[in-house]
Amino acid sequence: MDFAALTGKIAGIIWSNALVYLCLGAGVYFSLIMRFPQLRLFKDMIKQLFNRKTSANGVSSFQSFAMALGGRVGIGNIAGVATAIYFGGPGAIFWMWVIAFLGAGAAYIESSLAQVWKQEIAGEYRGGPAYYIEKGLKNKPFAILFAIATIIATGFTGSGVQAFNIADSTKNAFGISPIITGIIVSAIFGFAIFGGIKRVGKVAEYAVPFMATAYILLAFIILLINIKDVPAIFALIFSSAFNLNAAFGAVFGNAIMWGVKRGAYSNEAGQGTGAQAAGTAEVSHPAKQGLVQAFSVYVDTLLVCTATAIMIISTGSYNIAHPNGGFLVENLPGVEAGTAFAQEAINSFIPGLGSPFVAIAVFFFAITTMLAFGVYTESNVAYLFRNNKNFATIAIVVKVLLVISIFFGTIRSSATAWNLADIGVGILAWLNLIAIILLTKPGIATLRDYEEQKKLGLDPVFIPERCGIKDAELWNEITEKNYPDQLAALKEKVGDLK
Repeated sequence: MDFAALTGKIAGIIWSNALVYLCLGAGVYFSLIMRFPQLRLFKDMIKQLFNRKTSANGVSSFQSFAMALGGRVGIGNIAGVATAIYFGGPGAIFWMWVIAFLGAGAAYIESSLAQVWKQEIAGEYRGGPAYYIEKGLKNKPFAILFAIATIIATGFTGSGVQAFNIADSTKNAFGISPIITGIIVSAIFGFAIFGGIKRVGKVAEYAVPFMATAYILLAFIILLINIKDVPAIFALIFSSAFNLNAAFGAVFGNAIMWGVKRGAYSNEAGQGTGAQAAGTAEVSHPAKQGLVQAFSVYVDTLLVCTATAIMIISTGSYNIAHPNGGFLVENLPGVEAGTAFAQEAINSFIPGLGSPFVAIAVFFFAITTMLAFGVYTESNVAYLFRNNKNFATIAIVVKVLLVISIFFGTIRSSATAWNLADIGVGILAWLNLIAIILLTKPGIATLRDYEEQKKLGLDPVFIPERCGIKDAELWNEITEKNYPDQLAALKEKVGDLK
């Protein structure tokens, strides 16, 4: 068995039905127990999104959102959607929507927990699963395991597949050698990552909205051109999702499985990655960033992934594999699932535009994902070595290794790159979902405290003791230094803050 086949088998074991059910189950659990904040507090999501307050230690709420969204919006939003349709038919898109809606609840919990137990390391806020597993669960070995897994998954395997797809799409569209692409991408990545979280946040703040808007706009234009087919497109998605379309009955089970798998892979809710971006933000209350990160799941799947799906389905630019071999639908003979479906969809709109447009989209999607992954890697290196006197040197060495890894990722084989990425992400999902389920109580306490303060007409500020949360001493310093007016207003309303 060669390495590609071995990694494929391991990825299949990790991403078994058990993980699919865990993702769905966690989403349902958190949504029910919090009474669907992804619906009730939608206005708050939007309001908190545009908080531009920064500090010497943290980026703004919007920059953290953009950073996390940059991590979520990657090659999975193009190739992942195509793969879901290829194996599960149009109905897979509906199940991607479902996991995004439910996943927003898990995204809230993990991101608010990242804020609760964030730490200041080398003058910057750091947070995420390793931090809240140690502080909240009092389980340092578990925290160390997650930190190591994250460094491997985001710093090397995850970034590798993003780098490969940039090089591959650039070669196909413009004939540029992967080596040249690797040098350019590595240089851009190095410039941003060596500037620290502040610089990565600035890059994400401008690049992510630009890339997502341009991509969604093109999909909207294609949809307008095919406006008469819109009812049929959505009827096809819904009928296939519920086994009401005999033509796709053979892939009904695959529609659910591949929709959930690729949806979870794309939006990353519950995997702990977005939580690490959340932990870098300067906010007055953890719930604020939890709501912002829940909204980023919506943007990733309900907007960007849906944009890809609309382009592909409305133009008929897809094939659907039969579980027993051959095809249920073969609209593109000889074309494999991946970015090619999106390329053909755009070519049907403007011939010749598909390859270059998708190559540019992949570049922006993948480079911002790699930058977010770089921050996540740094946060976990900081966790492991925060008390080491040589931490500054270690951090520089890790950044150098990340740059080198990006370069080598551009020349790695496609199958191996995807398999390694699936393995890394799957391990993170298993570890983090277990952790946040065990930390349900403090996660819900942050939401309850936020809503209670809102009912009093206050701009919420976080006092850990009010929520029964321990080992979050940094927040006493944060509130007194950065939010004295909000703290005074809370004291006036409720008196004793303990």
